[in-house]
Amino acid sequence: MRSRALTPSRSPVYLSLGLAIGVPILAGCLLFSILLGAADINPGTVWQALFNFDGSTDHLIIRTVRLPRALLAVMVGAALAVAGAITQGLTRNPLAAPDILGVNVGAALAMVLAIFIRGSGSVSFAFAGAAIAAVTVYGLGSMGRSGLTPIKLVIAGAALTYLLSSLTTGILILSQRTLEDIRFWLAGSLAGQDLASLLPVLPYIAVGLTGSLVLGRQLTLLALGEDVAQGLGLQTAWVKIAAAIVVVLLAGSAVALAGPIGFVGLVIPHVVRFGVGVDYRWILPYSMLAGGILLSVADIAARLIIQPQELPVGIMTALIGAPFFIYLARSSAKSSL
Repeated sequence: MRSRALTPSRSPVYLSLGLAIGVPILAGCLLFSILLGAADINPGTVWQALFNFDGSTDHLIIRTVRLPRALLAVMVGAALAVAGAITQGLTRNPLAAPDILGVNVGAALAMVLAIFIRGSGSVSFAFAGAAIAAVTVYGLGSMGRSGLTPIKLVIAGAALTYLLSSLTTGILILSQRTLEDIRFWLAGSLAGQDLASLLPVLPYIAVGLTGSLVLGRQLTLLALGEDVAQGLGLQTAWVKIAAAIVVVLLAGSAVALAGPIGFVGLVIPHVVRFGVGVDYRWILPYSMLAGGILLSVADIAARLIIQPQELPVGIMTALIGAPFFIYLARSSAKSSL
């Protein structure tokens, strides 16, 4: 007999239509990200730069600066949103997200250490840092007689975030060169990347996003509770391991490319659930679209708000996400009373 959890709370036609509408909205954000900046560019010039490149200044700006940055916003936004959705499903904790639980900060610390020691970082260091942070938070949150609870998980994540942030600051104090190299990146930035720097990380993000879609049904069952999921025949241990690997791939890739951008993985899954329900087979693709849209809009605002200078996009997402986190924390506290 089919589980009620696998029956969408919204009509599949309605949900499919929403995805169909979201794709052109994301494409529009991608286009505006290319058009808008310190020097506005018209759509005809964009078309010419992409398909009839002539080496002019505008064409070079589009190909080497605007296009990579627009693609990066979509990739990182999708990765962070899906990682957040999976984290919340795994922990059954509405306050869980890779940045809240210290996973992003762990990846950032590993990148800073790599730059401090070797002079350059790589995505493999970000993966290692994210994985170590995730295992540490899970272990700390599971200590005690009551085992893992949502509140203990958030407390463990907050404590680890403060610790790793302090270690990162200490390294930067010791090395002025390292600070100058990554100061803007540490605030969460999409600037300074080209297509060549995106390509090595793209396979990891593609594998992570594809793997998340494969796990949609299993995550929906797991969100019901481990006992219920096991009663329905789910191998929960393997699902948790696979989902954790996906989170590490997505969070590590996002941090390696754009720094520890916060709150995208917290906000987007909640907004998506409000519209599509609790079925992860729909939550995950919607999160991909919504994450890309949110970070693209945030990046456009970061470039335009104090022209000709720009803000790190991490500041813009924090302005959106911090009040949302306070609201969720208050709601969770009230529901537990």
